Amino acid sequence: MLPYCSTRDNMPTAKQLADIGYKTFSASMMLLTVYGGYLCSARVYHYFQQRSSQREAAEEQKTSGVL
Repeated sequence: MLPYCSTRDNMPTAKQLADIGYKTFSASMMLLTVYGGYLCSARVYHYFQQRSSQREAAEEQKTSGVL
């Protein structure tokens, strides 16, 4: 005969649920931090690209005005 197995044995305890919730929350915050860093670095990269192209355009305008 099979031993008695209640459904309580298969259900996670309150501590296990809390641990799962904490790990899920921590993982989502980590992903948001990484994504925020990506967005910030992409914005800085485009800022410096635009700045250098504006400097080049200003230099070309100076040199063409001198000739």
